[in-house]
Amino acid sequence: MNTTVKNWYIVAVMDDQQLVGEVLYGIVQDDQTYRFYDGDYVTTSRIVLMDFKTRQIITASNSHYQLTGSGKRAIIDLDDFELLRKGFSPEQIRALNHVSSIVH
Repeated sequence: MNTTVKNWYIVAVMDDQQLVGEVLYGIVQDDQTYRFYDGDYVTTSRIVLMDFKTRQIITASNSHYQLTGSGKRAIIDLDDFELLRKGFSPEQIRALNHVSSIVH
């Protein structure tokens, strides 16, 4: 059973220049597991297998994701991971951090 995602990112989560792990963030296009509605965002557990040839990702929780369309890579700080889990895209997190640095 797969969940198909579009507009996806492979997100490297960093803590003081150390890679904590990589997760998948994307928009659900189709979900055969019945956990998500089409159009929902998903942030996965840590990626354990990426096969770009078949466009498949398997996570630490043994969930399977099929990638459609083109995706991007992003890096976020561990401090921002909760924003990602709440549905903010890596680009939105970057914009929030930029505004925050201007204000402070």
